Amino acid sequence: MALSFQFGSIAPTDEVWSVSQLTSAAKRLVEGEFMPVWIRGEVVGCKAWSSGHWYFGLRDRSSQVRCCMWNRYAQSAGEPPKDGTEVFLLGKPGIYEAKGEFQFNVTRMIPTAAIGAAQRELERVKEALQRDGLLDHARKRPMPVMACTVAVVTSTAGAALRDVITVVGKRWPCCRLVVVDARVQGDGAVGALVRALLLVNRIPDVEICILGRGGGGREDLAAFNSEAVCRALAAVRVPTISAVGHETDISLTDLVADLRAPTPSAAAEMAVADRREVLRQLDDLAARLAGGLAGRTRLAAERLARTADRLHGAVEVVLERERNRTGRLAAQLDALSPLRILDRGYAVPVGPDGRVLKRRGEFAPGAPFRLRVADGDVAARVESP
Repeated sequence: MALSFQFGSIAPTDEVWSVSQLTSAAKRLVEGEFMPVWIRGEVVGCKAWSSGHWYFGLRDRSSQVRCCMWNRYAQSAGEPPKDGTEVFLLGKPGIYEAKGEFQFNVTRMIPTAAIGAAQRELERVKEALQRDGLLDHARKRPMPVMACTVAVVTSTAGAALRDVITVVGKRWPCCRLVVVDARVQGDGAVGALVRALLLVNRIPDVEICILGRGGGGREDLAAFNSEAVCRALAAVRVPTISAVGHETDISLTDLVADLRAPTPSAAAEMAVADRREVLRQLDDLAARLAGGLAGRTRLAAERLARTADRLHGAVEVVLERERNRTGRLAAQLDALSPLRILDRGYAVPVGPDGRVLKRRGEFAPGAPFRLRVADGDVAARVESP
């Protein structure tokens, strides 16, 4: 079959790589991206070359990868493994540039048979938890901001509980600690821890659960690597903190819990708020609130003052208008007043009873009356009808 190649499809500005450039770039990308990692699988076709290097494949149920173990590392690994040997390998992914092949560069090899039954059980449990998503970071729950009821699953005879009580008492005295006693090592520890964690789910108002114990040897911490305890911890209905051993001790419960604390004291610090920090935040909030209220009050006072000025001006305008109107009405009333008629020379007769005499018949001979003129009254008498 003939293949046609259109050179016109390559632009003059396009960069054309050589195969060496491509494999070199891929090598830099792959080897620069990964840190040393442990992998597990079965050895296939291991060949020890005269140079001392080992070349072999490593497979699991669905995949296989080419591996290379250089002479300086192979010397400390002992005899080359046989086909089907299950091993743990420590190394980094890389690219063999000469052939452009992906491979795993091994620096350490440990047969799983040398690990021991306890380690194999630990790996089995971890794989099962990983498969069920219990180690997934996406399922981690946030801690409550100000928890008031905290359950502590530990031994009442251990120092871990005293550390938790001391830290909580200093940081958040109003917090209520619910201690669920459980054996944390030795025979019966796994069952006791599972029962204690199940009991936490039946305690009302619990907001956080701390699972912890003090430091100890690998055997002392074995219960916190059991599958039953890990699954019981994952089933707790509230956010959980695992604080097992010292800072350098890592257990499977640390991986399952929502939060891992290096020590029980650190777990207590993570679980409750610090009253001093809360008081500081309240002071800051009060200062901001006071400043905001002062600003709003000042703004309201300024608006009120402007409103008062406008209201005063409007009242003055209304009063002036009413004064002018009242003056006009007073002038009109004054013009119609009888006293103004008296100013023109007229007089008004008024009887002794103060009644104005309007008709001739009201003037009886000899009867006294008064004449009201413009500037006062004048006494008068009827001489004749």
